[in-house]
Amino acid sequence: MSGRFDGRVALVTGAGSGIGAACAARLAAEGAFVGALDLRAAGARATAAAIRGHGGTGMALTCDVSDGKQVEEAVATLVASFGRVDVLHSNAAVFDQDVYGRDRELETLDTAVWDRTMEVNLRGAMLMVKHTVPVMPDGGAIVLTSSVSALVGDTVHAAYGTSKAALIGFTRYVATMYGSRGIRCNAVAPALVLTAAARRALTPAQLADKAAERLLPWPCTVEDVANLVAFLACDESRCVTGQTLVLDSGTLAHRPQHAVQQSRDLP
Repeated sequence: MSGRFDGRVALVTGAGSGIGAACAARLAAEGAFVGALDLRAAGARATAAAIRGHGGTGMALTCDVSDGKQVEEAVATLVASFGRVDVLHSNAAVFDQDVYGRDRELETLDTAVWDRTMEVNLRGAMLMVKHTVPVMPDGGAIVLTSSVSALVGDTVHAAYGTSKAALIGFTRYVATMYGSRGIRCNAVAPALVLTAAARRALTPAQLADKAAERLLPWPCTVEDVANLVAFLACDESRCVTGQTLVLDSGTLAHRPQHAVQQSRDLP
């Protein structure tokens, strides 16, 4: 790797698996000291151990990102060891079946599901920024994880999509508030990323439907997301701020009719 983050300190939330784990590994591989934060202590420890196993420096941190006191303490723990936070990747989101799995039709939606989704996905990002910016040197970088669900409607997951849409607005506010310090804030908006969990959750028919929606023959992977997060966090993107970049293999770049016809043309 190029060492674009040599000597820098990165904090990645939701780092226990999937996108977060891949982004933490990528930043570490390019020289960052990484705080791998997750609600699940075992996941945080596994990511930090994997980073160390590849010769990097990783610290496991555990907290609920929706709890301000826990966030403050987690950031303070990282800063006590490394002195500052140069890069924040706020990636944590709620996906457990008790919340995301119950985010269905509005007329039957439990308001507790809505509230918990906002607490983790939106309030959690706000708290991470709130407690990280004071210990971030001028020229730092913040990357938030939004979703293509923020940009389109659907028949389910209104709470999730709304929380991710709000993150796009929040990205612009953070970029505006701290731009004078050279601190940049951008968001990434992935489509379906074929993690191991996603492959287990989707049926072959659902996977085929997703493939038909794409313009490109390949889906997004966690490594694809990590590539973009690393770019947005490094100096090569020093003039990019307040933006939301979509990773969807062309899913949103065309009318739905294209996908329908493409599906019909398949042998």
